Amino acid sequence: MSKSKLDFYNTKNTMKKIEHIGIAVADIEKSNKIFTKLFGKENYKTEVVESEGVKTSFFKIGGNKIELLEATSSDSPIAKYLSKRGEGMHHIAFDVDDIFAEVIRLKNEGFIILNEEPKKGADNKLVIFLHPKSTNGVLIELCQEVV
Repeated sequence: MSKSKLDFYNTKNTMKKIEHIGIAVADIEKSNKIFTKLFGKENYKTEVVESEGVKTSFFKIGGNKIELLEATSSDSPIAKYLSKRGEGMHHIAFDVDDIFAEVIRLKNEGFIILNEEPKKGADNKLVIFLHPKSTNGVLIELCQEVV
């Protein structure tokens, strides 16, 4: 890799850490009970994200977060996911400082972006998704804290 490319990757534009892991569930209340038993603590937040047609529930485990996602409508992306694959891991989200710069970088690297413009997501974040076809079958979400 050339030095200029390495310098670009070492800027603040790249992914900083795993922000959360998203799990698709059919019944969020039932799943909250399961994960409360599993983690030994209750969720700290629930939120409906109208633009995505989901109800979310967040758990904090150490420095990590788990997001449960339940469809709020039969045509939401989570409802479609559940009908094809059933419950389970849905996505991995990464924290970034500058979501706009990161989208440009990833497009230049050939990744397929699902939503061209970042949109408001859960937990006070701007979000964008990368198509699993370009990431070895894993749905990747980029998150930037809204300030």
